[in-house]
Amino acid sequence: MRRRMIPLLLATLSYTTMGPAISHARDAARRASARQAAVREAALRPAGHPDADPALTPELAAVKASLAKYTDVTAALRDGYLSTIGCIDYSKSAQHGTLNYPPGAMGVHFLNMANVGPTLDPAKPQILIYEPVGGKLELAAAEYFVPVQVAGGKAPVIFGQTLAGPMDGHYPVMPKSLRHYDLHVWLWKPNPRGVFSPTNTAIECPARAPYTFDESDAAHHPM
Repeated sequence: MRRRMIPLLLATLSYTTMGPAISHARDAARRASARQAAVREAALRPAGHPDADPALTPELAAVKASLAKYTDVTAALRDGYLSTIGCIDYSKSAQHGTLNYPPGAMGVHFLNMANVGPTLDPAKPQILIYEPVGGKLELAAAEYFVPVQVAGGKAPVIFGQTLAGPMDGHYPVMPKSLRHYDLHVWLWKPNPRGVFSPTNTAIECPARAPYTFDESDAAHHPM
């Protein structure tokens, strides 16, 4: 009787220890499948669809769908995106290197150092940008960011766009010595100046807040 019970006991123990792992793997596979379906649906969505953004190409719409979970800022934190705290504003036109920044704002940058490297992946932006709205953070844009040290001597390209730069780091949210290339992609907050404009007049940083930084004061102003 005891010998017959041993295989049953072992099977029970095996299920107890392996069951949760198997269930977790199945849940992860279902979530990945759902994300892939959302990407395919966004890519096939007609221009007249009520959920379609007319400013976004099918490629950008698919990227937006793949990043949808980051509309919840806690999901970004769990995946390694860390806030730079400051809300970046441009009260007037300014110049960083060869790039002109029209009046507008960017918002609060969340940087993921694990995504920083020489190769750009549309589904893994180095930076997510949020706008403070009513005490909450609303996802506004993705930013693709490549330090000069890893760029291989040339400006990276993504979505058919060459990243702007090289430019100094945007003080005070990063050291000026951090020279880099970057590209803003306004996937969630429509931008009157276009999807790839560095600033957005539709973004607002809280006036006179201690964490609102006017970058136009630290840049070179065009004549």
